[in-house]
Amino acid sequence: MVKLHHYYSPEELEKALEEFVNRYNNERYHESLQNLTPADVYFGRADEVLKIRQQIKSETLKRRKREYYKTKLVQI
Repeated sequence: MVKLHHYYSPEELEKALEEFVNRYNNERYHESLQNLTPADVYFGRADEVLKIRQQIKSETLKRRKREYYKTKLVQI
């Protein structure tokens, strides 16, 4: 990313690097970290985030199953 742009002052480059590091550590999910951010792992939030995701997944699957059965009942 940094090499793709032209920076005309050291401040511009520093700002771009700061934004990249912030995004990399706090926003970008890493497959090798179970799709967590490095900040989640570093600050010990990994278990909490994974638990919330599992709850959302479970609720979504239940909702989809209900919707599927509703459409099947309407078709009969």
